[in-house]
Amino acid sequence: MIQTVISAILLTLGALLMLLAGIGILRLPDVFLRMSATSKAATLGVILIMVATAVYFNDLGVTARAMGIVIFIILTVPVSAHMIGRAAYITGVPLWPETRIDELKGRYDEETHRLEGQPAESTNVNQPG
Repeated sequence: MIQTVISAILLTLGALLMLLAGIGILRLPDVFLRMSATSKAATLGVILIMVATAVYFNDLGVTARAMGIVIFIILTVPVSAHMIGRAAYITGVPLWPETRIDELKGRYDEETHRLEGQPAESTNVNQPG
């Protein structure tokens, strides 16, 4: 009985986080913020759902598979989010107009695709000059 209650709570929290990630994809203004919503809320949602599955079934095989999925998600999501963000920045996807700081402005060499030293100018995007 307690396993069912704990599993239901974890499933509900996971589903709510997945819903939040979906709303973030629809409502957030640029690719970088959308990516943030999916890489954080959806990841935690999937992890909670997998933990709920492991708790509910209380079987070594199911728990091992669920934890394998959790480990895979934890290892792959940050890398993929970084690569998508980097590709978007390199190709010139515009930042949201309300973005205040572009930490890569003046530091990113477009030919070698490497970060260089200190920024050449102020990193404040909305600052005139």
